[in-house]
Amino acid sequence: MLENRSFVAATVTVGVASLAHAALTWPAAATVALFGGGAVVAFVAEAIVIARGYLEHHVTPKLAGVPVYVLFGWTGAVYVAFRVALLGADGPTAVAVGAGLATTVDLLTDHKGVEAGFWTYTDDLPGPRFRGVPWWNSAGWFVVSSTTAALGLAFL
Repeated sequence: MLENRSFVAATVTVGVASLAHAALTWPAAATVALFGGGAVVAFVAEAIVIARGYLEHHVTPKLAGVPVYVLFGWTGAVYVAFRVALLGADGPTAVAVGAGLATTVDLLTDHKGVEAGFWTYTDDLPGPRFRGVPWWNSAGWFVVSSTTAALGLAFL
């Protein structure tokens, strides 16, 4: 239980710190688009995966099976990755690089959430898994991250 609280607190802190940074350094419209629009995109994608029975979260509170705290984590991770990408690229290239960075971070960390019991992949879809995480999770992260970064880019 304490481990859940620490994980949630760390995730929310990253999201809030990222939002604060964006609010201080970006146009308001870009900040709202990336964080607000990105949270909606990620929420819908996650709710669909949960409704299909491919994933189950074990941390509360939840809305349509999606833990509320993860909305901070997704947008925070995408924001940081996109800002790093913008250091060396612009336009659609920065979106792709940012999505690749965010997806790589998820690829390197998602299995830790599975091991800690924060979520369980319950699918029986064929295809490879990396440390217990199915391939489609990375594909989904890339799509959600690309869409979220593109929302922010549209208002920069």
